[in-house]
Amino acid sequence: MISIDTNTSINTLQEFLESKNWLNADEKIRVISKPGEGNMNVVLRVNTNQRSFILKQSRPYVQKFQQIEAPLNRIEVEYKFYEAVQGALISAHIPAILEFDQKNYLIQMEDLGQCDDMTSCYADRKMSFQILEKLVNISKAIHKVGNVQNFPENWELRQLNHQHIFVLPFMEDNGFQLDDIQEGLQELSLPYKKDTAIKTEVHKLGDKYLSKGNVLIHGDYYPGSWMQLENEVFIIDPEFSFIGFREFDLGVMTAHLIMATMDDSSLATVMGLYRGEVNNNLVSQVAGIEIMRRLIGLAQLPLQRTIEEKDYLLQLARKMILV
Repeated sequence: MISIDTNTSINTLQEFLESKNWLNADEKIRVISKPGEGNMNVVLRVNTNQRSFILKQSRPYVQKFQQIEAPLNRIEVEYKFYEAVQGALISAHIPAILEFDQKNYLIQMEDLGQCDDMTSCYADRKMSFQILEKLVNISKAIHKVGNVQNFPENWELRQLNHQHIFVLPFMEDNGFQLDDIQEGLQELSLPYKKDTAIKTEVHKLGDKYLSKGNVLIHGDYYPGSWMQLENEVFIIDPEFSFIGFREFDLGVMTAHLIMATMDDSSLATVMGLYRGEVNNNLVSQVAGIEIMRRLIGLAQLPLQRTIEEKDYLLQLARKMILV
């Protein structure tokens, strides 16, 4: 397997891509750069004398936290997701896949251009209704794909995600020092880590997450997977996708909308836009768990909130879990 990153020489990458016929006639690489901060995988932007494209490669670990092992085949899951949604009328909202190399765990895809992910919504504390409506409609189109035959179970990555969503954040001693994130956060978290009522519901939801569902879901539907260019929206990074339950995507989306806007009516807004057969209480519970794990777990966000604001969010999350 060849491993590529920003330290790979232009000549080495040129020869490799030529050997795979991934370059056009007389196409020469000029610049290799990082298009942004990826969490899971190595992502490169390749500029040539003819165009630019993205290369994405998985490693046997999480790129941002390399001490955490992760399955290499997640890149194939991503490829299968993009294949599955081709008929879902969302092609304008996903990058085109140009080539896939299973042996080297590598995808070549369309460069969406100078668009940014939507994590800026946490600092802006808002999201336009027009953009939110598009995001909800895209999620609904993904779910309408249904139960894709022979779609990868994505079992190893789901087990890893399960630990970081449903288990580690609710352990009193998980080795993660919350006061290193924000003074007072460790003490603030303890009542929730000791709350047996919360833990009972979280355990049930964790089991459901690991069970076979009936619709294709994105699996990581949050602002880091949403790209925006003016009024257009794109969806990326579906390596966590599997055949699950639609309420998971909707709950995660709702959680991040609440954390961004500090508005507890976000759940009603998302449900009103989705207009589908969905269990509102299940969406609420997933959202509450996602809020908690983002505040008191390892997967922290660029979320600048006071301790008082985080206290409000945690209290709200508890109510949503125990709905």
